[in-house]
Amino acid sequence: LPPLFSLPLPFSSPLAGDITQKGYEKKRSKLIGAFLPQAPGMDPSVPHERRTPVTPGSSSRYHRRRSSGSRDERYRSDVHTEAVQAALAKQKERGKMAVPMPSKRRSLVVQSSMDAYTPPGEEHIGLQGNVIANWISRAIHGSTTSSTTSSSSTQSGGSGAASRLADGVHYIGARLSLPPALLCWLGLWQPVACCGPWLAIGLRAGGSNSNRLPSPCLSSRPENHSAPPDVTSYTTDSIQVERPQGSTTTSRSTPKYGNAELMETGDGVPVGGRVSAKIQQLVNTLKRPKRPPLREFFVDDFEELLEVQQPDPNQPKAEGAQMLAMRGEQLGVVTNWPLSLEAALQRWGTISPKAPCLTTMDTNGKPLYILTYGKLWTRSIKVAYNILHKLGSKQEPMLRPGDRVALVFPNNDPAAFMVAFYGCLLAEVVPVPIEVPLTRKDAGSQQIGFLLGSCGVTVALTSDACHKGLPKSPTGEIPQFKGWPKLLWFVTESRHLSKPPRDWFPHIKDANNETAYIEYKTCKDGSVLGVTVMRIALLTHCQALTQSCGYTEAETIVNVLDFKKDVGLWHGILTSVMNMMHVISIPYSLMKVNPLSWIQKVCQYKAKVACVKSRDMHWALVAHRDQRDINLSSLRMLVVADGANPWSVSSCDAFLNVFQSKGLKPEVICPCASSPEALTVAIRRPTDDSNQPPGRGVLSMQGLSHGVIRVDSEEKLSVLTLQDVGTVMPGALMCVVKPDGVPQLCKTDEIGELCVGSIATGTSYYGLSGMTKNTFEVFPMNSVGALISEYPFTRTGLLGFVGPGGLCFIAGKMDGLMVVGGRRHNADDIVATALAVEPMKFVYRGRIAVFSISVLHDERIVVVAEQRPDSTEEDSFQWMSRVLQAIDGIHQVGVYCLALVPSNTLPKTPLGGIHLSESKQLFLEGSLHPCNVLMCPHTCVTNLPKPRQKQPEIGPASVMVGNLVSGKRIAQASGRDLGQMEDNDQFLFLSEVLQWRAQTTPDHVLYTLLNCRGTIASSLTCVQLHKRAEKIATMLAERGHLQDGDHVALVYPPGIDLIAAFYGCLYAGCVPITVRPPHPQNIATTLPTVKMIVEVSRSACMMTTAVICKLLRSKEASAAVDVRSWPPVLDTDDLPKKKPPLLYKPSNPDTLAYLDFSVSTTGMLAGVKMSHTATSAFCRSIKLQCELYPSREVAICLDPYCGLGFVLWCLCSVYSGHQSILIPPSELEVNPALWLLAVSQYKVRDTFCSYSVMELCTKGLGLQTESLKSRGLDLSRVRTCVVVAEERPRIALTQSFSKLFKDLGLHPRAVSTSFGCRVNLAVCLQGTSGPDPTTVYVDMRALRHDRVRLVERGSPHSLPLMESGKILPGVRIIIANPETKGPLGDSHLGEIWVCSGHNASGYFTVYGDEALQSDHFTSRLSFGDTQTIWARTGYLGFLRRTELTDASGERHDALYVVGALDEAMELRGMRYHPIDIETSVIRTHKSITECAVFTWTNLLVVVVELDGSEQEALDLVPLVTNVVLEEHYLIVGVVVVVDIGVIPINSRGEKQRMHLRDGFLADQLDPIYVAYNM
Repeated sequence: LPPLFSLPLPFSSPLAGDITQKGYEKKRSKLIGAFLPQAPGMDPSVPHERRTPVTPGSSSRYHRRRSSGSRDERYRSDVHTEAVQAALAKQKERGKMAVPMPSKRRSLVVQSSMDAYTPPGEEHIGLQGNVIANWISRAIHGSTTSSTTSSSSTQSGGSGAASRLADGVHYIGARLSLPPALLCWLGLWQPVACCGPWLAIGLRAGGSNSNRLPSPCLSSRPENHSAPPDVTSYTTDSIQVERPQGSTTTSRSTPKYGNAELMETGDGVPVGGRVSAKIQQLVNTLKRPKRPPLREFFVDDFEELLEVQQPDPNQPKAEGAQMLAMRGEQLGVVTNWPLSLEAALQRWGTISPKAPCLTTMDTNGKPLYILTYGKLWTRSIKVAYNILHKLGSKQEPMLRPGDRVALVFPNNDPAAFMVAFYGCLLAEVVPVPIEVPLTRKDAGSQQIGFLLGSCGVTVALTSDACHKGLPKSPTGEIPQFKGWPKLLWFVTESRHLSKPPRDWFPHIKDANNETAYIEYKTCKDGSVLGVTVMRIALLTHCQALTQSCGYTEAETIVNVLDFKKDVGLWHGILTSVMNMMHVISIPYSLMKVNPLSWIQKVCQYKAKVACVKSRDMHWALVAHRDQRDINLSSLRMLVVADGANPWSVSSCDAFLNVFQSKGLKPEVICPCASSPEALTVAIRRPTDDSNQPPGRGVLSMQGLSHGVIRVDSEEKLSVLTLQDVGTVMPGALMCVVKPDGVPQLCKTDEIGELCVGSIATGTSYYGLSGMTKNTFEVFPMNSVGALISEYPFTRTGLLGFVGPGGLCFIAGKMDGLMVVGGRRHNADDIVATALAVEPMKFVYRGRIAVFSISVLHDERIVVVAEQRPDSTEEDSFQWMSRVLQAIDGIHQVGVYCLALVPSNTLPKTPLGGIHLSESKQLFLEGSLHPCNVLMCPHTCVTNLPKPRQKQPEIGPASVMVGNLVSGKRIAQASGRDLGQMEDNDQFLFLSEVLQWRAQTTPDHVLYTLLNCRGTIASSLTCVQLHKRAEKIATMLAERGHLQDGDHVALVYPPGIDLIAAFYGCLYAGCVPITVRPPHPQNIATTLPTVKMIVEVSRSACMMTTAVICKLLRSKEASAAVDVRSWPPVLDTDDLPKKKPPLLYKPSNPDTLAYLDFSVSTTGMLAGVKMSHTATSAFCRSIKLQCELYPSREVAICLDPYCGLGFVLWCLCSVYSGHQSILIPPSELEVNPALWLLAVSQYKVRDTFCSYSVMELCTKGLGLQTESLKSRGLDLSRVRTCVVVAEERPRIALTQSFSKLFKDLGLHPRAVSTSFGCRVNLAVCLQGTSGPDPTTVYVDMRALRHDRVRLVERGSPHSLPLMESGKILPGVRIIIANPETKGPLGDSHLGEIWVCSGHNASGYFTVYGDEALQSDHFTSRLSFGDTQTIWARTGYLGFLRRTELTDASGERHDALYVVGALDEAMELRGMRYHPIDIETSVIRTHKSITECAVFTWTNLLVVVVELDGSEQEALDLVPLVTNVVLEEHYLIVGVVVVVDIGVIPINSRGEKQRMHLRDGFLADQLDPIYVAYNM
């Protein structure tokens, strides 16, 4: 985002003087004045009071937001609210920018706004396509005269017929989830010029684009990449590109083969579609320049330096002199001060036992109980005696002096707590006060348990009522809370205790260095520490408070604070006893019912002092209208305990404004600053001298973020107003040190951490010596490195400075500090800004959590808020966009993630606040379950590595020396020679081999087909196959009237009929094409594919079974396709009896044997031609590699329609004579163990399967290995189990398969993979001999730069790659540069080129596209060996010479396949393989079962399948974004969460990412949630 205020800060002198209240008012009106709406003719100099207020309906400013929240009141600041409104207004004027609202499935919209989500009627889709497109473009341009025409041409390959090629998995109909609700993002960016193209896809942006997005130019792929032609789009109709209004809509015909003109029109998807419109908005939005300009530098090789934030040369720097340590006044010891707190208790308990010590209130505000000093003294003695003598046995007491004891008392029973606390002090055991555990799994209670355990606590003191209320097990036992040690619960009520003997008396000593008590403290990360306070510190602290607050005997003090810790404990339990004061304790439960109760008690008891938080002041303001007779003149001191919170100043001001008329004196308000480690750090003294006004500082937030104090320069909106928290405590030294690194003193105009040197501080974190040293034993140094004192200081955890007159100012806490891009921001400030955004009531009770998470080496800000139960989706989205702008405008920092959760769902602290670390933990684990999420990685993440610039390749002359390229061996390898001919190798044609076998071994079984029960469904001997084929040949000639060379489509289920039909075609001289039959349950989506293959292959007739014949003529079929245009269909179940007069013998072995059609993973349908020569060579190569001969049996569980699967199923047995046991993969859905049981039963040594089959076995049989073992399943005979694939080996799947079935005898080295592609159906295949497949680990970052860098296993960014089997006999391989076509060296990444007798002879296309044909099938190297003709596989990989030797004794060359070129995505100049990103994403959350990624207009789209409740859908968005950033340095543009089974997978188990993309853009996925990352 552009910086909203880039004005250089004037370096004003550091805090020249304080700004008085009047000055503050004046300043406020000046600050806001410019933004206030003025009535016409109104003089801007008219005093502020008469202007129209900026906030809507602010009739009573404090009434506007009556809420009983627990957190928001700390941030109440009207000036800030108005500043936020003004900042938003300022941005509004800059022009609007539309932002795509996330789309959500109906079931996820929990809120009440269902009407907004009714899907449009049918006519919406057809007729109103135009209207929607107009509306969107108008929303984007703000123009009303728009004449955009929406083109809906779907003829092109992207979404027309090809999108239905999902080869097995099919979409549920396109349910529309919601209209494209496009809310205006209130001008966060500069407006787009109105004429700017709203469809900048096919328009090469050239120069204008180069300085905007660090992404490669839009046509990012060179045109010679090996993508087979998409033969579906031979209708090259013109595709209309949507143009901006005003420009003429030109029609352009695009050649659609490959990805040559990538994204020309979004691959032909009508761009007026709703999803693409949203993406388009996103693209437009993201084109705005980012805030920090990327520095220009080029980093070669692997040092992918993340962009390091360079400090801004104009940023403010501290210029003041070095500060001096401030010394508090002398601690004047009064003669009659007691020598210890117990001594004080003894004194008052004996000389004035009737004096009231503590009055407790019930929820009606009636005094419940008055504890006198006498009772406190006697009961404390009783407790002391009992815990020392009545626990355990006489010889072995449970507690000895010095042991730690937990105090568990509820907030409404201070009397019982006080008795127990003093009982512990008298018994010399150490009390550890903690909160009451409500359930077994309270937020943070595990950490409290850890603290108790580490303190060695075995006893918990509690009250009767509390003990009864603890959760109990059915037997009445108190369960052990999660993470807690085993405790003995001991009730301290007097009636349960035995009386101490007459002669027993506690030993009362002077205060010493023993631990008095331990106060717990929760850290930023959620861990709980115990701060130990010594007896001498306890006493000194009480004395210092007595002196600075001027406490005198028998004063009355009203305490609203938690009495178990912090200011409430120090004033209300400890110092009060030292001075025999009377404490009126107001419980939290009473405040909830009656927020005015504390003020009423001040009046009723004429109290001199009250201890409150700014929250309590705010509540009183909200409620005070109902009260008549309030008089606060008795108050001499109002201690504001959270005065250290910068946002308390507005509560103090407002409170004074309202109650000054009720007798409240301005000098009474005394904010103080405290911390668990340093106790009271500073407190404002109650003075009678009103000439000394309190200190005020209006500081620039920009300055604060750089750690510098700058009095704000008038026109800024982003200011923080601070009030002083008084001066240093008596007897203490204070200094300010740099927050990180060596404790060096700050300059006077620099913000740092306050450190206190005094007796009255904590001394250690219990049991943690290292952390103690860093916090309690700090020795501050001056600029020359000299210590400023020989005594240690304690870090307070507060950030601030000491201003003029020794006044302390606190600007924030170390715990809330977030350092983003080198600048410091305070979580509290960001909360305050978010809460000031209208509508303020949107956030439920002001419950907001702000924290930072570390992603890609920097902190990122996350804001989580609870939304009101009745808010609509629109409300949420509008509020979120406003918050982002407000935070950007005021703090100049981007929010990485903004999440909304339903009300009351964030984890709570015992007092009802938000448990921050627990919320953060839930967010990172993905179990927060937000109902709305907005991620802004594009705006926040500015430290990505530089986009890669391609370097020009070095020319051939300088690199080739013999067989070396750039000093490395050329990467080439070959399988062994095809060797001697055997008897069946003399035949050139498979048809002849079959005839020969039918004569020589007529009864030898070639094929056995199994059904799902594992029994033989049918089998074929040599002669049966021969006879059957003859009859089919007759049928083709007689009924089909076919000529030789005609094409015949074979539409059969996997089985014997298919094989017979294939050889029948060969006997008749026809060219067979195997086609997967339509799925009877899903004709509408599968039949068009069949139709297309039949048409594209120019089949003269179709052969099939009777069942499928019937299916093709059914009503459903005629609804899906035009049945009249089918070629003649022959039913082979009804064969003629006579055999043909003469079998056909081809004249030339180079003529076509069959066509192999397959849908590539990119959704292209490509057919290749296989000649008779290639077919025989292929079979021969496999025979040699796998040592196949008639006595062998091979189990095949593959689809027999294309590639190696077809060859193994139909051809190899006839050629080699072995028996093939055929197992149709579809039968495994019924019986997953079928394949493995068959392998075991037939004692098979070699078996072939696909990844889908392997996955089915791994998932389906995972828990059944024991039962399979008992059924006698034994895999110990398996030598080779080959996965037939056309992709990088899926190492995780093969390894888990091997591990799982190891117990059943499967040898881990038996499992391997093969590799084939369109130009050569099998390049590699692990045979029987030769070394086992090897695995290497490569650096994934290097791979993106097309380099291979081998690393050790387990090193960061390592990726395991398994060799894809052994290179087949007769195959030569070379690795070439896909762009320059030059040969590459060993271990260099390039395209795999192959030269072999069984290469396919070309694509079978309707239009002969010669250029592509020759490029893919007849390529030559540009230098080196320029004679050999190679076929380009279209896959990237590398060869590596290993230490192993192969059968011939040579060193073995291993081929590693990395991925397909046309699958790879080019982003930021680097090449990414989808599978790598998908693997990272699947790992990130247990509910993600599958993932697929693709790009759309340079945006990365991640689709995840969710296995879990839909409530988890939004949890995945931040996790997915984080993991892709961390591991791949990419920003995810769109996250789509879908149901299981939506990602289409083909028969080979490969993801069809392009279909998914088309389905997404055409709105057919019915996603659960779509998040557009900003």
